[in-house]
Amino acid sequence: MTDRDVMEYDVLIVGGGPAGLACAIRLKQLKPDLNVCLLEKAAAIGSHALSGAVIEPGPLDELLPEWRGNPPGVCVPAARDELRLLTRKGHVSLPVPPQQHNHGNFIVSLGLLAPQLAQAAENLGVDVFAGFAGATMLYGEDGAVAGVQIGDLGLGKEGQPGPDFAPGPQIRAGVTVLAEGCRGSLSKTLIARFALDQDCSPQTYALGMKELWQLPAGRVEPGLIQHSVGWPLDNATYGGSFIYHLNDNRVYVGLVVGLDYKDPRFSPFEAFQQFKHHPSVRALLEGGEIVGAGARTIAAGGWQSLPKLEMPGALLVGDAGGTLNFPKIKGVHQAIRSGMLAAAHIAQTGGSAGFDARWRASPGGQELRKVRNIKPGFKGGLWVGLLNGALETITGGRLPWTLRNSSNTALDKLDEYASPDRGWVERSLPPRDRLASVFFASTTHDEAQPVHLKVADTHLCATRCTAEYGNPCTRFCPANVYEMVDDGAGAKRLQINAANCVHCKACDIKDPYAQITWTTPEGGSGPNYAGL
Repeated sequence: MTDRDVMEYDVLIVGGGPAGLACAIRLKQLKPDLNVCLLEKAAAIGSHALSGAVIEPGPLDELLPEWRGNPPGVCVPAARDELRLLTRKGHVSLPVPPQQHNHGNFIVSLGLLAPQLAQAAENLGVDVFAGFAGATMLYGEDGAVAGVQIGDLGLGKEGQPGPDFAPGPQIRAGVTVLAEGCRGSLSKTLIARFALDQDCSPQTYALGMKELWQLPAGRVEPGLIQHSVGWPLDNATYGGSFIYHLNDNRVYVGLVVGLDYKDPRFSPFEAFQQFKHHPSVRALLEGGEIVGAGARTIAAGGWQSLPKLEMPGALLVGDAGGTLNFPKIKGVHQAIRSGMLAAAHIAQTGGSAGFDARWRASPGGQELRKVRNIKPGFKGGLWVGLLNGALETITGGRLPWTLRNSSNTALDKLDEYASPDRGWVERSLPPRDRLASVFFASTTHDEAQPVHLKVADTHLCATRCTAEYGNPCTRFCPANVYEMVDDGAGAKRLQINAANCVHCKACDIKDPYAQITWTTPEGGSGPNYAGL
């Protein structure tokens, strides 16, 4: 048996994003004597943080009123909103729905904001440990969550201890707060163990891809927020694109695609690159230089897909629980809200019981309830979704019904789906392919460590999946992690390029056989999102 160090805390927070950091800060503000630890799997706080991101500043103002005097390196006041319906070669301007009015908001880099929040937490006495990945949960004799075991360092390819082996310590705590973000590996385990999702609609997800561009002078309108729907997505595929204009001739460009799409031949990464070649977007980007790129999944189900957010000894906050307001295209303010509320709950009660009801009754929970029917309305296609969204907005979310979300595994088989002519064009803008995009994500994994992407039956990949779906993992992954290659005997085998992984977790969600499991690699591995 491996001898492991044990560290004891009052509260353990897993995840150094806005929800986890807000929870840590608020805990120490309310009860300075609490012993609080925060773990982050990235090599540095903010390295894995990725969001659009236009933020509502209210919750951040409440948490740290002084932040406006020392804003992050990317922080541009919102100036003007646009919403467009794109066709193959043109566009139509649409009225901006109230949920997407951004007066008073800011375009920020979440990757630059997070380190500032971490510094505030450390100044209050929080132990912030970056580069330490929570590998497995710990439980007490009564079955309650008792903390987390950190992943071992220095393991060889087959999981054997190498010359630099260091066993991961156990971090034990009275209360554990899971703030891992979307589809966190520990949160997924806890949701299943405690059946937290048995009374809710299936969670639905989206894959967001984002790039930072440096452009020639004169093209950027700082503070302009442009959203669009339509091309390059067909009517049956939910999603939309964004361009956020920054200072210093820079823009954020991105596409979000609902992972409930049914076309087995569809490639979200290719759709993103096609969006950049729309005449209006290409005119903006051509001659510019891509600086950074990344991808992550988003828990988009909202109110009806919220799992129970509490269990014995632990809480779920932020995107780990699905608190993002998808119709508003914002999650940071909700993450901060839920983290702060969790902190207040722990400070007042000393435990987890009652937090779920408290969140649902809070302004953050009620914000989700008000827009609960907008996202599932798009199951009927773009036009039905837009009409339904208008009705829900006009009635203020007071209609008496709650629509259910659809499953993200609803991928049709090759012989069941006639893929439409998407009108996609020859591309010339960077990146040329997914490997080039991985380069711009600056992702690193030690090639000697065990593969952190577990596939239960690779034989199925080369036989049944090839015939039924055409190996969709080779298309829905934005980082070219999965490839079907020659096995040397005239057949194909699955090759997992784990070093490419940007930790988006789309594979854990979209695999039609649910046989891919994303687990945490060695702490410190993964992307380094500078300025995204």
